[in-house]
Amino acid sequence: MENDKLATLSMDFAIAIVKLAKRLKEKHENVISNQILRSGTSIGANIREAKYAHSRADFIVKMQIALKEANETDYWLELLFRTDHINELCYKELSTLCSKIRRYVLISSINTAKLN
Repeated sequence: MENDKLATLSMDFAIAIVKLAKRLKEKHENVISNQILRSGTSIGANIREAKYAHSRADFIVKMQIALKEANETDYWLELLFRTDHINELCYKELSTLCSKIRRYVLISSINTAKLN
């Protein structure tokens, strides 16, 4: 059940990131848009890979990669906000969703997997 929530959250986040990257590219901001597109969509891809991990260790590694990508994505979001490429509302919405994925779901899943 928790994995389904995580998959849904990460897909919703990836969709929002794809839309953001598209808007940034329309404004000719290609460098950061490519970076955030890569890291923001990688979160869900790694979560999906973890679903069919070969072992608990493999599951943990995939989830840790997703966690690192979420942290990187949050960096790009802050940079975009602080350089006036996105407004405060956009930043807060995306950063909050990214933090939710990171804190409440990824860290929880990793810790649970390590304990079992």
